[in-house]
Amino acid sequence: MSRRCALTGKKANNAFAVSHSHRRTKKLQQPNLQTKRIWWPEGKRWVRLRVSARALKTLQKKGLQAMAAEMGIDLNKA
Repeated sequence: MSRRCALTGKKANNAFAVSHSHRRTKKLQQPNLQTKRIWWPEGKRWVRLRVSARALKTLQKKGLQAMAAEMGIDLNKA
């Protein structure tokens, strides 16, 4: 399973960890992913998705059906 948000497509970001002496080493900034059971009212069932914390906030505003349609996700398979 990839570390990618199912609804927004967020993934890891390449960055530098900068020390006090300004030495730079590469690191990965991972998204804050949560596995959640989300109620899908149109399908009248629970859907298990791996989503970022930011996507959960947007989900409350837009709704699951609208966000899935934007990303082209078939909720019947999820």
